Amino acid sequence: MIVSPEQTTVGFIGTGVMGKSMAGHLQKAGYPLHVYTRTAAKAEELIKQGATWHESPASLAAACEVIITMVGYPKDVEEIYLGEIGIIANAPSGAYLIDMTTSSPQLAARIHEEALKSGMHALDAPVSGGDIGAKNAKLSIMVGGEKADYEAVSPIFGLMGENIVYQGPAGAGQHTKMCNQIAIASNMMGVCEAIAYAKTSGLDPETVLKSIETGAAGSWSLSNLGPRMIAGDHEPGFFVKHFIKDMGIALSSAEEMGLQTPGLALAKSLYEELSDLGYDDKGTQILYQYYMKFSN
Repeated sequence: MIVSPEQTTVGFIGTGVMGKSMAGHLQKAGYPLHVYTRTAAKAEELIKQGATWHESPASLAAACEVIITMVGYPKDVEEIYLGEIGIIANAPSGAYLIDMTTSSPQLAARIHEEALKSGMHALDAPVSGGDIGAKNAKLSIMVGGEKADYEAVSPIFGLMGENIVYQGPAGAGQHTKMCNQIAIASNMMGVCEAIAYAKTSGLDPETVLKSIETGAAGSWSLSNLGPRMIAGDHEPGFFVKHFIKDMGIALSSAEEMGLQTPGLALAKSLYEELSDLGYDDKGTQILYQYYMKFSN
């Protein structure tokens, strides 16, 4: 089976900063869309455009052949999928369950096993690209699970991202996302330090970016978050609190494997300082302020 708008009803749980745009792309492509989010106002625009609102994950799951989740924390994922009124207990046999939350690889494997017992197909498919990637349908999507299931729902992935890679069995998508977050963590410190150095030395940071973002120092964070740092734009493309969550999962997984990740540990400690100062709901680029204000 290859899913198509003519024969597939899609449910989307979690229409926050990224989920709203991701669900919107599916709706525009013609998929009948059902939505659930704890704060109904976050789904208001999708509902106005024809999405069907549900008051619980169970109600949504029962009405859909494909259910996508994009929520906050592993505990939310576990409750939504494995709870008594959750997805697996209420979705129809044969349903495709796609968790795009950044969550625990071990939990992804557990969900996959429980889904199989109920005749369902579960994939872990976390994403990277933030609010910009979500809005522009240019997310990087990292997929774990059965390859045949990945191939069946690939048309849906193609509407939300452009770098879509099947990584392996259940949990592989989440492990890949941990690699992504580990790379970002140390890179964010470097980006912030470089811009802080430019500013402190009397250079124009915007002019400096023109020189370094296309050279060996170039990165997504430098090109996309660097300008936000300079402009003082701290609005979230990705929340500080969610990045701390991701780094915690990565540290725990690394420790289980006996792998040392000192750069990751340092980055997490800096973001935890920001969290203690009340910046949980700001974008990750606010780390720049740590160097310009909090460390002096």
